[in-house]
Amino acid sequence: MIKAWLAAHPLVFLLIATTLEVSGDAVVRVAIYDHAGPIRVALFLAGAVLLLGYGSALNLAPFDFGRVVGLYIATLFVVWQVINFVAFRSVPTLPILVGGGLVVAGGAIITFWQPA
Repeated sequence: MIKAWLAAHPLVFLLIATTLEVSGDAVVRVAIYDHAGPIRVALFLAGAVLLLGYGSALNLAPFDFGRVVGLYIATLFVVWQVINFVAFRSVPTLPILVGGGLVVAGGAIITFWQPA
């Protein structure tokens, strides 16, 4: 299991990490604004577990994070929009889509541009 995990493509780690990060944030947001009492505490704990999973997945990845940080930010933007739509039914506006396109383009430049 560990060997398969360590042999995975870096994009797999980035997708897992960003999904856990954004999901953890969404769960904490729901806890803060939509619930009280024991349900709020349970949601905070669930959010904390997801965020711990995010940090663990990212730090267990067998690559130099500095090398793929651009791809991480681009992946984070895309996953954030998907989770935001699924969890909160929020459709991205045109400024978010245009700015997000710039984020994704910038992430690709940072990750893939090989200086001469």
